[in-house]
Amino acid sequence: MYFCNMLSWKNYKVKHTFLGVIGAGVLTLGMYSCANMGHPSGGPIDETPPKFIGSTPAIGSLNNGKHKFVLEFDEIVKIEKASEKVIVSPPQVQVPDIKQSGKKITINLLDSLKANTTYTIDFSDAIVDNNEGNPLGNFTYTFSTGTAIDTMEVSGYVLDASNLEPVKGILVGLHTNLADSAFAKLPFDRVSRTDSRGHFIIKGVAPGTYRIYGLQDANQNFAFDQKSEQIAFTDSKVIPHYETRTRQDTIWKDSITVDTIRTRQYTHYLPDDIVLRAFKEDAKSQYLIKSERLTPHKFSLYFAAPAKSLPQVKGLNFDEKGAFFIEKSQMNDTIHYWVKDSLLYKKDTLNMTLAYLYTDTLGKLVPKTDTLYLSVKKTKSVTPKRKKGEVEPTKFLQMKADVPSVMDVYTNIRLEFEEPIAHYDSSAIHLQQKVDSTWHDVPFVFRQDTLHPRSYELLTEWVPEQEYQFMVDSTAFHGIYGLFTDKIKSAFKVRSLNDYSTLYMNISGADSTAIVELLDAQDKTLRKAKIVKGKVDFYFLNPGKYYVRLINDTNGNGVWDTGNYEKKLQPEEVFYYPQELELKALWEIEQEWNIRGVSLQKQKLDLLKKQKPDENKKKKKQNQNNKTDSNRSTSN
Repeated sequence: MYFCNMLSWKNYKVKHTFLGVIGAGVLTLGMYSCANMGHPSGGPIDETPPKFIGSTPAIGSLNNGKHKFVLEFDEIVKIEKASEKVIVSPPQVQVPDIKQSGKKITINLLDSLKANTTYTIDFSDAIVDNNEGNPLGNFTYTFSTGTAIDTMEVSGYVLDASNLEPVKGILVGLHTNLADSAFAKLPFDRVSRTDSRGHFIIKGVAPGTYRIYGLQDANQNFAFDQKSEQIAFTDSKVIPHYETRTRQDTIWKDSITVDTIRTRQYTHYLPDDIVLRAFKEDAKSQYLIKSERLTPHKFSLYFAAPAKSLPQVKGLNFDEKGAFFIEKSQMNDTIHYWVKDSLLYKKDTLNMTLAYLYTDTLGKLVPKTDTLYLSVKKTKSVTPKRKKGEVEPTKFLQMKADVPSVMDVYTNIRLEFEEPIAHYDSSAIHLQQKVDSTWHDVPFVFRQDTLHPRSYELLTEWVPEQEYQFMVDSTAFHGIYGLFTDKIKSAFKVRSLNDYSTLYMNISGADSTAIVELLDAQDKTLRKAKIVKGKVDFYFLNPGKYYVRLINDTNGNGVWDTGNYEKKLQPEEVFYYPQELELKALWEIEQEWNIRGVSLQKQKLDLLKKQKPDENKKKKKQNQNNKTDSNRSTSN
């Protein structure tokens, strides 16, 4: 009996222990599975930048002769793009040695220090915390080798002169030497660098009179000594000064309740609205890049820069007079010579001399004569096999006809040929309009394009909503090599006037030679028109969003022209209408525009700018990271 009771007790203990072990295991597995349902978010993202604690020597120290400086922060930091963002002023010919270790940044200036000079080491937003990359914005370390700190500042923007794009990372410097030659021969006295908005602040400036310049310094000597460097300059002098201003600071009891509003005085440094228009000089050297003869009947010349006149060709084994049909670019830098005479183009090699203006080592244009031997690389021609008795097909002169099925009221029919035209029969070209189911001939003008001599245009006044057909009879056009065109026929309909909108602009402040360009959202030119008595009109516009740019075309050549520092020639002025224009069908919009009514740096809309602010890029990246974390959390 005792044995049976003991056995029952043991069985009970084993069973109880076994169930306990199983229960604990299930609980552990459950806790493990819960813990591994997803990656923990790690709490809210740290958005607090590192804090500056102190330095050796201290910020603002006087009579300093040390070259080494140690900055300390409240957390581990790192320096982003030090070579781009950190700038020492006065500028250092030898690049400063800047290192980061833990919570400290060490700076070692390798140049000798100037006496009685304020030095600034501007980090901009280069100092960030180690984990999240939060920047300590606009941090500047200052000291003086004399008995006082110069505290004046001048600020402004650098914009690309051709399109008002912010110029990022360009040097902006001050010269106390007011001579024009200082920019080319001496390093800056004070210097800064633009941020992603094209904005700059030159700090530690002493009272005085200065000239200010922008320089994309290729060789890091802080002087404009290479024509390929992007530069900017102003015609006026800069005199730093300041004024006392007031602002209101709000103190909150909580997130919705205002405690007090206090009026405080502060020092505002001027000028703060300098705008520098950056450009590269037109400093291309003139020389012959290459000459080639890809086909027997044509050879081409390619030059490195525009020219006012064509080069002079003199044949050595042929007579060049009347031998060519010449097709050239508008700037005479690309020239094609179509050889007319078959006896001439059948020559294996064309020998000639070429006389043109060449840029010498002093940058001057001097006469030069080259001897050219132009031969065609022979290739095996493959003749297609034909059946016995099969007639060889007629080879026609290729013609590309630009005739859309739906024609805009302002569009012209355009024909382009693969070789120059010797002559054509105008009576073999037909344009007809459909009136009451019958076709009637329509008068038109047919002319050669002066800039593209192998292209021709047909011009007429289209009647909206009407049907037309365009026809060319066979053999209408004959090329200079004996080929003629095949017949073509194209039918199309002209769009309704109800499909279009119209824009009228009344412009003040512009030159009488100004050009107005209508742009798309990619900053590309859609239409171009000259200003007439302060007005410009754009008719037959498709509904959509448009933007407007104006060029003060000083020399009246129809294009934007760059500047030249030696000649004290500023680039031609460019302005943007500071609003988006949305046009709809049947709308007629009239806009007033004072081109100087809005400061230049605020004219170009952000959506048109290719150079986006760095903080916007960081914000976009942060939003993407937050969205990714949110998706993970939802999934978990």
